[in-house]
Amino acid sequence: MAIREGSLKAAAGRLGITAAAVGQRIRALEDYLGSDLLVRGRSGLQPTPELAAALPDLQAAFQSLDRVSSTLDFQRISEIHIVADPDWSELWLAPRLPAFREAHQNILFCINGAGDVPTRLGAPDIRVEYGGAERGDALFTDYLVPVCSPDNLRRIADYDQEHEIEGMPLLHLEGHRAEPDRPGFADWFDKFGMRRSGTDRGPYYRRANMALDAVRQDVGFLLCGISLIEGDLDTGSLVLPYPASMGLTAPCPYRLWQRETGHRRPQMRRFVEWVKAESAATARWISDMQTRPGPDAA
Repeated sequence: MAIREGSLKAAAGRLGITAAAVGQRIRALEDYLGSDLLVRGRSGLQPTPELAAALPDLQAAFQSLDRVSSTLDFQRISEIHIVADPDWSELWLAPRLPAFREAHQNILFCINGAGDVPTRLGAPDIRVEYGGAERGDALFTDYLVPVCSPDNLRRIADYDQEHEIEGMPLLHLEGHRAEPDRPGFADWFDKFGMRRSGTDRGPYYRRANMALDAVRQDVGFLLCGISLIEGDLDTGSLVLPYPASMGLTAPCPYRLWQRETGHRRPQMRRFVEWVKAESAATARWISDMQTRPGPDAA
């Protein structure tokens, strides 16, 4: 995967784990074999001569493994193995999944390597990712808005209306500075003003869950997908300091891809249909939110 994607980070995104975890697994394999496997070239990671000589056999072995896994799927007909964008799985899927599980108690899940059943070898049943190649079915396109705690909303109430967040602590997601298809605060301030300097300053978080915990504790303001904070907005633990119309549409949607044999399994069909229905409801909610007036933070 690292060779195919060209970097540990890209491979980690496809596998639903961290780049550090990918690197650790590669190093463990290199230690076991007593040989280096990867080198960094101008176009990204490349196999060493030793690994290059073995790649044809490895590729054939992995293809055979996928076929065996598909053949044996009938023994795991109630299992659904998912590799997904971690923010999507933790903040969008996880709050909704209990309702589906209540209605389908015989279906077992493994999501990003954790759940009812252990990870199995071979390709996952379902992959959900943001951006990348346009494969699979589009679920919904997120909408990025600033978010803060109620206390921080009160803190900007008496600020200069033109530069209301000037000097306020900003929190960021790693993806906003590492991936061009994930806009960040610098893009938001370019469009809406509210701050003259330091738009990229502040701590960067690897996962939205971690950043949102900091926002709830009054640490600062975060720009994130509104689909990830629906529950927080409902309970009031997080608020939007500005009308939701002051947001940025994500350049890419979340997309769902499933194994070619997935449609043969009724459990898979039910789950995919449910995800698509929930995604359609989220898309309607996002559209509705954009028309609602925001708080008067002036």
